Amino acid sequence: MSFSRIMSATLQGMEVIPVEVEADVSNGLPMFHMVGYLSAEVREAGERVRTAIHNSGFLMPAKKIVVNLSPGNVRKRGTSYDLPIALAILTAMGEVAREPLKRVLTVGELGLDGSVRGVHGILPIADRARREGVSCLIVPAANEAEARLVEGLQILGVDSLEMLCRKIKECDGKVGSIQEWSREISDMKGRKREDFADIKGQKAVKRAAEVAVAGHHNLLMTGPPGGGKSMIARRIPTILPSLTREESFQITKVYSVAGMLSEKHPLITERPFREVHQTVTKAALLGGGAWPKPGEISLASGGVLFLDELAEFQRAVVEVLRQPLEERMVRIARSQGIYEYPADVMLVAAMNPCPCGYFPDYNRCQCTAFQIQQYQGRISQPFLGRMDISVEVPGVQYEDLSGFSEEEDSETIRMRIERARERQIKRYRGKHIAFNSELTGAQIAEYCKLGRQEERMMSQAFETLSLTARTYHKALKVARTIADLEGEERIHIEHLQEALIYRNVKI
Repeated sequence: MSFSRIMSATLQGMEVIPVEVEADVSNGLPMFHMVGYLSAEVREAGERVRTAIHNSGFLMPAKKIVVNLSPGNVRKRGTSYDLPIALAILTAMGEVAREPLKRVLTVGELGLDGSVRGVHGILPIADRARREGVSCLIVPAANEAEARLVEGLQILGVDSLEMLCRKIKECDGKVGSIQEWSREISDMKGRKREDFADIKGQKAVKRAAEVAVAGHHNLLMTGPPGGGKSMIARRIPTILPSLTREESFQITKVYSVAGMLSEKHPLITERPFREVHQTVTKAALLGGGAWPKPGEISLASGGVLFLDELAEFQRAVVEVLRQPLEERMVRIARSQGIYEYPADVMLVAAMNPCPCGYFPDYNRCQCTAFQIQQYQGRISQPFLGRMDISVEVPGVQYEDLSGFSEEEDSETIRMRIERARERQIKRYRGKHIAFNSELTGAQIAEYCKLGRQEERMMSQAFETLSLTARTYHKALKVARTIADLEGEERIHIEHLQEALIYRNVKI
């Protein structure tokens, strides 16, 4: 029999699509032909594979060789098909036994000398292979540590095609253990990090950051230069709750697809913090290109996306964030399909109130009313409506810097936040949400019930502060978070008052 079939896989966004690599070696005019809706780099694999097979000590027969990558309606791209194509041809030639390759999935790029090189996206492929009941996954040695993050799947890491052919029956790699995860987490916690105790004064702003993290709310800080906006934003990761194994796994998947994992320590054990420069493009922020890749908002999923000097960003770039912030998902449409990437971020933004930054201090601000209005107008009201918490950051006073008062450290704040998040997880168990910021309209009515006094106050605030339906609901969600931080089951007037203060910043 001159026909063989090898299992492989391709990525479309974060989705893994199984691919079967079929090879047929038969009598006829000598040729090497590949079909199956292939991109240019896959078509080029023909010459790489032929040369790699020859340099691995095998003789290519002067026969008709046809390779098909199925399904034919899914576009194949990348170099990860080199190794399964070579293995399929060698199996069809009779150089490799078919039986050991049943329920084995293979991915990897080949060099001309037969060496096997690393590829992107191994982690989601390994996860899909485990769920599909694959017995063994063959990957480049450079990706072996990444693949071993998936428990319950045998891994064989190979350096060369010749090595694979020798060890094809030895697919018995060790499986990663929970003890390894625990050790990595403890090592991470031992590192020295920035701390909220470093920030003198600014108690109101630090409180706003605590509320924002506790309920996974978006945060906007407005104030003069040197007030500590960036310092506070960069310390927010220190008060984020620790990653669970499942969260770490999902974040690592995104970085695997983006090709940004360390070869030795592939597991992401800290929540991401991505600071984006004002020159960022739409494609870099959301993901995109002819063949889309995860953008900054997806790389920050599970953590913080920080936009400093918000008014300096191109308006069109900022506006594209509106839908992903609501849906917590990025969808990129291309002719070959829809690519979906996660966007479950806490957005933190900072901006000056005017071009010079000192408004409304007229002793220092030299901007005209028109300049101030034009500067603040760079951020649209619909975008501002998606910021759950807006807080003014005043200039730091000398007394704060010269005083000896002890500031609260990040660990103390994080413990309060974790208790508040535990209440949310318990309350929303089985509801497909985890945080107050994710509450829908119907769920707000159920979990943010108000008493008579609270209803009366919110009615007055709706008119006085010119709230919209969206901003009204966001105020209730923030109040729910404040109540959780205080350990209260009901939302009281003081919780609503604090929430409304965070909506009363005029920019």
